[in-house]
Amino acid sequence: MRFFSFSLLLGGGTALGHLYLYFRLIRPLTQNRRARAALGALLVLVTLLVVARKSIRSLSPEIAVAHEIFTYSWMALGIGLTLAAFAADVVRLAAFASRWMRPRQRPAPAPASQPEPEEPEASLSPPIDFGRRALLTHALPWATLGVGGLTAGYGSLRAFTPPEVTELAVRLPRLPRTLEGLSIAQLTDIHVGPFLGRGFIDALVTETNALRPDVVVITGDLVDGDVRTLGHAVAGLANLRARFGTYFVTGNHEYYSGEIAWTRFLESIGITVLRNRRVPIGDDGGRFDLVGVDDWSGGRQRGRQGYDLDLALEGRDPERGAVLLAHQPTNFEGAAERGIGLQISGHTHGGQIFPGTLLVGLAHSYSRGLYQVDESHLYVSRGCGFWGPPSRIGSPPELVKLALVG
Repeated sequence: MRFFSFSLLLGGGTALGHLYLYFRLIRPLTQNRRARAALGALLVLVTLLVVARKSIRSLSPEIAVAHEIFTYSWMALGIGLTLAAFAADVVRLAAFASRWMRPRQRPAPAPASQPEPEEPEASLSPPIDFGRRALLTHALPWATLGVGGLTAGYGSLRAFTPPEVTELAVRLPRLPRTLEGLSIAQLTDIHVGPFLGRGFIDALVTETNALRPDVVVITGDLVDGDVRTLGHAVAGLANLRARFGTYFVTGNHEYYSGEIAWTRFLESIGITVLRNRRVPIGDDGGRFDLVGVDDWSGGRQRGRQGYDLDLALEGRDPERGAVLLAHQPTNFEGAAERGIGLQISGHTHGGQIFPGTLLVGLAHSYSRGLYQVDESHLYVSRGCGFWGPPSRIGSPPELVKLALVG
């Protein structure tokens, strides 16, 4: 039922976007009825493919991959064109408003000795600027097409290029002095799948190792697919190098992809999976607890093991500092009340694509960057990869390096 509703929501949004593009871009670009009909039929076909996504993807793995690549690539292009078309409408509105707001010039009064000429009857509309009308009617649609294509191209280029590095120092209460400056590299929301594979993973591993972190954490949504299909690509993470090891917690997409099989696979390549448990980080000079919980919603949606902070903290020494790995930034306040000094999360992608970058705050109280409640901090990463349309506009991917200070 959840996937059925999501498909309808996605299909409805696609249909509205296509309708907008048809009237604001296709019709102004061509007067040819056959061309309009053909392009309109294409938009209808793609809308149906999106609505029927679940049924189509159930046919075979090969068809599912082809369907995902085609529909999401189309969406990336459609988003770029829609943004450009909306900007063009803003230009049209501004031009229309300027015509009506422009002051009317009146002729100079005639000399007193001559009778005043009869004033012509007032026009109900301002004079038409035929040069401006031609520009708005003919040139602007083509400019919209060009700008939309460039916007889509930029978004895709930004999605596939290596993430930018964010480095910052974060205070961790009760951090031992011997661990002052310990660094944690965070990878999250990579979404290995039809678009991102082994090449992307290898580049990400190289970039991460260059930071020389003491700990590497992967905070969920690593994959979109099963171990059989994506195991070779994900195996590249075995090359991560960190003084105290690499750790993983599940995201909601692991539950869609088989979290039990992925847990076993990651453990087999040397990555420690923290499913509602904790491990000590440090040495004889001092330690803090690295706590990991399962995804907030994935387990409940699937009727399987999920988020359990109580279990993860059971028997913990409250005098020891604690860092929590949780895919979603949900329950940060609750974790802070339990003595968690730092929570590291992802999930939101920072909105990924404008205007989602503006709207993500409506769905998540903590959407991107660093937050603080009392003495506890939360960092929400924009993520290393992407989900859905292969595009990043207004929210570039990031690789995070946090240095702990006491």
